[in-house]
Amino acid sequence: MAIGFHEQKEKRLLTLSFYVAGLFVFVALGFALITHSAAILFDGIYSLIAFFMALLTLKVANLVQKPDDDRFHFGYTAIEPTLNLFKSLIIIATCLYAIVGSIDSLMTGGNSAEFGLAIIYGAIATIGCFAVSSYMKYQGKNLRSDLVGVDAHTWFVDGVLSASILLGFCLAYFIEKTSFAGYAPFIDPLLLIVLGTAILPIPAKIMLESLNEVINKAPPEAVTLVIEKKLKQTLVAVPYEHVEVRISKSGRDLYILVHIIVAESFSVATISELDDIRISCETAMREWNPSILMDILFIKDPKLAG
Repeated sequence: MAIGFHEQKEKRLLTLSFYVAGLFVFVALGFALITHSAAILFDGIYSLIAFFMALLTLKVANLVQKPDDDRFHFGYTAIEPTLNLFKSLIIIATCLYAIVGSIDSLMTGGNSAEFGLAIIYGAIATIGCFAVSSYMKYQGKNLRSDLVGVDAHTWFVDGVLSASILLGFCLAYFIEKTSFAGYAPFIDPLLLIVLGTAILPIPAKIMLESLNEVINKAPPEAVTLVIEKKLKQTLVAVPYEHVEVRISKSGRDLYILVHIIVAESFSVATISELDDIRISCETAMREWNPSILMDILFIKDPKLAG
């Protein structure tokens, strides 16, 4: 299968994410050692996870472009939601670990850090993460790639994390200059608790969406109704009593199994006429949504559609 423009663009975006994630690991861990900040260390660990996930994502991006074969009869696209599910679980586990560790730090007197240098890190990380997230989201908006979409979300989460760290360090820096300086060590762990809790809903949403795809759950009813309406518009020339539609999403592909329960007046002379209906229907549906893959069956007995 030849790699087209969209696939090449997807690989370029994921490669960019991989290299920038690697750079952020060194920057974050270096600043964590200098400033003794647990929040920056957490940000560095998050970047390290993003780095390894980006490596896996690149591998998966190559796999999902392959056609079906003897090992994977329906292609490799099911690997895509599986990877996104794995990534979301890793992020959730990291957040929970950070929250628990921060609570323990609060109980033992907090954590002192070099807030001046930490502010510099926070500014660099915030600008960098939001820039990568925005670039990937903008460049990937016309791609049928959940991999790029989840990666853009991951960078956005890292950007929120870095921005919150920056604000917290600014607050701690000024508190150190006041009579409330004794409270400054509590800022670092408090930041981690707030950040970890605030971030959790994002990977949790990705986890649920990916899990639905892994277990082959149908898309939301609002989505299926739109698809069914569009499908029936392509069948206006076909006399039928009912159309039974089953839909599942797997990564970038939207698979539709259609049972057309034909009316008594339905008649064809050759199998080629059925093929023409299938081709016409699928062409119209793919022009509307290129991610659609279809199988169409013509039946008379409604029980066969059950």
